Amino acid sequence: MASAVEILMAVFPLAIIAYLMVGRYWPATRAMPVAWLSAIVLAFIGWGMTPRWIAAASIYGGITALTIIYIVFGAILLLYTLKQTGAFDAINAGFTSISEDRRVQVVLLVFLMGSFIEGAAGFGTPAAVVGPLLVGLGFPPLAAVVVALTGNLMAITFGAVGTPLIVGLIDVFESAGVATPAGATVPEWVGIIAVWAASFHVVVGMFLPFIGVAMMTRFFGEERSIKPALEVLPLTIFAWASFAVPYWLTAYFIGPEFPGLLGAMGGMIIVVSALKAGFFHPDEDWDFAPQSVWPDHWVGDIEPGETSDREGTVAADGGFVTDSPREADTMSLWKAWAPYALLAVLLVLTRVWDPLTTFLNSTLVLQWADILGTGETNSLELLYLPGAVFVLVHLVTIPLHGMGGQQIKDAWFETIEKVTPAVIALLFAVATVQVMILSGNAADVPSMLEVLSTTTADTAGGIYPFFAPFVGAFGAFLAGSNTVSDILFGTFQYNVAQDLGVSRTILVGAQAVGGAIGNLIAVHNVVAALAVVGLVGEEGRVIRYELIPLAYYGVMTGLLTLLFVYVLFPGTF
Repeated sequence: MASAVEILMAVFPLAIIAYLMVGRYWPATRAMPVAWLSAIVLAFIGWGMTPRWIAAASIYGGITALTIIYIVFGAILLLYTLKQTGAFDAINAGFTSISEDRRVQVVLLVFLMGSFIEGAAGFGTPAAVVGPLLVGLGFPPLAAVVVALTGNLMAITFGAVGTPLIVGLIDVFESAGVATPAGATVPEWVGIIAVWAASFHVVVGMFLPFIGVAMMTRFFGEERSIKPALEVLPLTIFAWASFAVPYWLTAYFIGPEFPGLLGAMGGMIIVVSALKAGFFHPDEDWDFAPQSVWPDHWVGDIEPGETSDREGTVAADGGFVTDSPREADTMSLWKAWAPYALLAVLLVLTRVWDPLTTFLNSTLVLQWADILGTGETNSLELLYLPGAVFVLVHLVTIPLHGMGGQQIKDAWFETIEKVTPAVIALLFAVATVQVMILSGNAADVPSMLEVLSTTTADTAGGIYPFFAPFVGAFGAFLAGSNTVSDILFGTFQYNVAQDLGVSRTILVGAQAVGGAIGNLIAVHNVVAALAVVGLVGEEGRVIRYELIPLAYYGVMTGLLTLLFVYVLFPGTF
């Protein structure tokens, strides 16, 4: 049993993150470097970690952070490329031409389109993209933010082509040298964890589309009631099933990269086809009350009905006709969707075609072996990582959509502006965790994270599995990222499960789901979503609303975790 002083020192870096980011409202770019400094000082004093090991751990973390940044950069670049060309306007117009009912629009744009954007780009982009689209359709900006944050929760666990699990778990577990099921490599085992995480989501997420619609009708409808939401309950359940089946099958047969992406694509095709065939559409359209009776805090600097970037009209085929004098043609839906369709094909191809996978994994690899003589090794696969595919599709989109030089420059400038703040935060966040993971290596003693896990297991006892998803949610709340939450607490959850003698696979799966839950109230995500609709300052109000789906999802996932580890699957590794 660790001493009280050891426990306090081990928890201090995480406590300082919580205090600075939640209590003092510091941005991650300032809080994470302080947390890193506190971690290295405490590791040196309390664990005898030498400067060489501290530097090696920080370098290892920096290489892992660059992996994340590379993927994020490519994903955001493609996103802003499509915004510049008008492709997102065409995609949005295609959805809105299907129904003028706000409830149907929430299912299509928030649950399905938002999940697709999360699967393709991740890192808080769905709310930042879908929110302005909803405002452009006439939603109150506050309502747009609240429902946009809620709807894509099932896809967040897998983020941008599996980044939270691939980088947040595989890289960290390999560096920590954790044990895996007999005969399984760490990537293979994390693939199994992905299936458990998807299974949690499939069960708990059944009512996620309904919750998004119900929050809109209850808090922003003229009647302030969930009754209008109940009228579209069959549609929300159908949308969930249309998403959940390809989502779970993708996790099971392909891996953690594509559940959100392919689940959303399959769901959109099925739901849109059903609605166009006359199924599941409500008898009467539902809309908000006239804007004249809206409370002042519902609207900020951007008036509902204004489009965020470009003006235009819906074409007869569902495409979008721009009013821009430089581009008077119609962007057809197939042309708008083509880059993402190509992205999905290339990503699947690079993961399932062994000759190509082997070539990409062995070409243009930047590796630092035996970092500073510690035996630790980390690498950056420039061609294999999804960032390369995103950049390639961006280059293909330039001639496909006829991008001009200024549009290309704007897309790159916006991407760099969006990604730059994340660089410092990620570098120091991942370095902090690596210092905590490797703190015991030099002296061959339990590391800082091992001390925390043992103490937590001893304190919570057998009931701890219920709290596992809330730990993951806490990490995402602090860092604003499911990936960083997995980095912070993946090994912690593994160690607690081992100390308790329960399934490590299921508990880490609950962690992956918890990281998604925490994104509902992550300060960074809320601020970004409010900023793009002109409502900065309403963070507290939005977080209070989001506590409703958070409580539902956290409690249900916690109960399922208890059921899985003790009753249904007690023998799982």
